[in-house]
Amino acid sequence: MALGIAVLYNTDFEHIAGAASVDAVAVRNAAEAVRDALIAAGHRAELVGMWGKDVPEVMARLDRERPDLVFNLCESLGGIARNEIAVPALLDLLGLAYTGGDAMALGLALYKPRTKDVLIGRGVSTPPYRVVATVADAERFAASGLDYPWFIKLANEDASVGITEANVARDAAGLVQRCRELLTEFGEPLLLERYVDGREVNVTLLGSGDDVVVLPLHEIDFAAMPAGRPHIVSYAAKWDEAHVDYAGTKPVPLRSADPGLAERVIATARAAWDAVGLRDYGRVDLRIDAAGTPWVIDVNPNCDISPDAGVHRAAIAYGWDYPRLIAGIAELAHRRARGPRA
Repeated sequence: MALGIAVLYNTDFEHIAGAASVDAVAVRNAAEAVRDALIAAGHRAELVGMWGKDVPEVMARLDRERPDLVFNLCESLGGIARNEIAVPALLDLLGLAYTGGDAMALGLALYKPRTKDVLIGRGVSTPPYRVVATVADAERFAASGLDYPWFIKLANEDASVGITEANVARDAAGLVQRCRELLTEFGEPLLLERYVDGREVNVTLLGSGDDVVVLPLHEIDFAAMPAGRPHIVSYAAKWDEAHVDYAGTKPVPLRSADPGLAERVIATARAAWDAVGLRDYGRVDLRIDAAGTPWVIDVNPNCDISPDAGVHRAAIAYGWDYPRLIAGIAELAHRRARGPRA
């Protein structure tokens, strides 16, 4: 059945940095790719942009037109990532079906300390953590006898924002210094977690409820990383093709893994998916320690599904091209929204 689909995406970068800015172009290109894939798969699809102050007008338009499905690609509003949780809440209020996580799941995943609390409470393995809001917090934790190294990240951001090689703190001085720098630059709390030195594995999941498919597992190949640099996916590794970290962090199919390890990885990822409340599509990132134990380091609802992203890479390994992946997500969401009889 052909669906009428509104591809809703954030245009706030166009208003803040200009239509030709790198962020604005990347967001629009991703939205256009999703629209074109839906059309290629036989659905009717159109772009609907929204940036912040136009939310009432855009929601009124969606309420009038009543598309069969809203493909929700909004990752921020008004340039603030935290505002993304407003979008599914408003769509729920209007009774419109949409793809991906609801407001609860997005909010939980966006605030990483709460994600950690839920994972720990559900018995899902994730590294011990601390929250740093001030330099005094960092100094206190540094003096508490932490078992270094520890890893530092922003508590409310994704896409590796703020992550460099210095985020792997190997002693108290390095931890305090990097915390000071990040607090000054970003002005938001930090999440410290014990660093797991080992393989990094990405797990892509599709579905909802008990009907969830796990796409072929991928890991980060750090073989080309220069000696001495930590094996992490920094901001430069994702976004700066000229950087040494970009060449040193290549996603590849999971290699040399015994069936037991793959099963443990999948079971842990699925437990994290359930704990946070993901649906339709998502990705769980894990580190594998020397004993073969998987540790969840990030849970990503509404993760990047652009043509050059890891989800598409996993779908290709599963035998799906890009239109099949995007249409599959849309059809899963539409069936879920219609209920068990759909």
